[in-house]
Amino acid sequence: MPSTAQPLSMCPGETAAFADVPLVGTEQFRRSVIAAVRRGARLVALFGQPLTRDATLSPLDALRPSRVKGQPVASDRLHLYATTADPAAGTISVLATSVADTYQALTPDCPAAHWFERELAETWGIRPEGHPWLKPIRFCAPRRGAAGSQIQPGVTPYFQVRGSEIHEVAVGPVHAGIIEPGHFRFQCHGEHVFHLEISLGYQHRGVERALVGGPDKRTIHYMETLAGDTSVGQAIAYCEGLESLAGCRVPPRALAIRGIALELERLANHTGDLGALANDVGYLPTASFCGRLRGDFLNMTASICGSRFGRGLVRPGGVGFDLDPPRVLELLRRLEAARRDVEIAVDLLWKTPSVLGRFEHTGTISTEDCRELGLVGVVARACGLERDVRHEFPTGFFRFVQIPVSTAHAGDVFARAYVRWLEIQRSLAFVHEQLRALPQGPVRVEMNALAPNAIAVSLTEGWRGEICHVAVTDDAGRFAGYKIVDPSFHNWFGLAMALRDQQISDFPLCNKSFNLSYCGHDL
Repeated sequence: MPSTAQPLSMCPGETAAFADVPLVGTEQFRRSVIAAVRRGARLVALFGQPLTRDATLSPLDALRPSRVKGQPVASDRLHLYATTADPAAGTISVLATSVADTYQALTPDCPAAHWFERELAETWGIRPEGHPWLKPIRFCAPRRGAAGSQIQPGVTPYFQVRGSEIHEVAVGPVHAGIIEPGHFRFQCHGEHVFHLEISLGYQHRGVERALVGGPDKRTIHYMETLAGDTSVGQAIAYCEGLESLAGCRVPPRALAIRGIALELERLANHTGDLGALANDVGYLPTASFCGRLRGDFLNMTASICGSRFGRGLVRPGGVGFDLDPPRVLELLRRLEAARRDVEIAVDLLWKTPSVLGRFEHTGTISTEDCRELGLVGVVARACGLERDVRHEFPTGFFRFVQIPVSTAHAGDVFARAYVRWLEIQRSLAFVHEQLRALPQGPVRVEMNALAPNAIAVSLTEGWRGEICHVAVTDDAGRFAGYKIVDPSFHNWFGLAMALRDQQISDFPLCNKSFNLSYCGHDL
């Protein structure tokens, strides 16, 4: 029978017994999640698993479409798991409930659950009653029930504004540049945008299902390619969860190298974004400068591990490459040269009135909307919210050295650009400091076996924002379930809100100021 227990509370880097996750009634589950978010916690993951609490079945067996010990595995009920993160307490809470075909939606009282509940309905064939806009986000084949559901990406009804002077503009999924696919449907009155609807799912690869039964040799490669420009951030989130399950202590030198790589990834992408924003308003000096400087930061990562995107560097138990003294000196020299050039390039941006005229008051999101929607990363910090995992839930090297949180308050394109500039400066200082004071010692330790029947939640502040990985193991210490939430998952609807009451010609600028990942969302 469902209990009335409080959610399981964990600190970052901790592992808990999966059986300790309280299974409560749906109404208490709903009240608990909504109350936590209203108190200031944020919903970092909401997902379903057909896991059984029957002691004769392992979680992995429960995922298999077969009979185990004479009992039917496929059930008409589904377990929902909500993971919330409370920055005031620095803790992560996990709570579960059991549902059949329907349950009362959280979204009307907790808008941050909007995208998660659309995913639940699509994936598991359950209906959150009262959800305002229940349609697929990835167009994947349902894992249970909902036979014959539409799984062709983009084939779905769209929200429409009617009137004799209203027209629709459809963009994508194939775009003019060499970029990933996504469909954008605008409802317009002349140039004025009333509503933007975003349809994704064209990059869906079924990564989460492929991870079940791991970890194995392929697992780390799945992680590094979840969102290619966030290879380091995703790999760190995975490895920290794995190391928690294995009770493994990563050497300080390895943690420092991971931190350096994470901030180099942030530097490359933030610099590239400032250049792309300049390009979108036709300001070529900064666009040209930053395009080259992005490559300089990528090449610094390549000098560490041979990959411009950091693949092969972060590995369970530490890192795959060390930094010898000559390489450290070379990195310091190149970092200083890049610092001088990026300051010149970005200074040109802020001193050009025509650029500021396009950036300011464009694509504005209010602080309240940002908080209600559960937006994360640069987008949230540009609305004045101090949401940064490195500060709120520090793990790895950020337990010892913290980077100040960079914020702005306007919530517009300018604020999102300026937060990037603040973070560039602070990441440059961090990398410089850590290269000059690398701890001594090994860079990797052997991994132990993963704890059986356990759960671990890891949070990492990637360059876009908060990355969440939730790993659940079976009685053999293999993955029975694995949930990944990329920051883009939280923020795509924020882009739709930013376009309301804007000119349609400002869409490229707003889109680039968010710079969200299609494949990171689609998985």
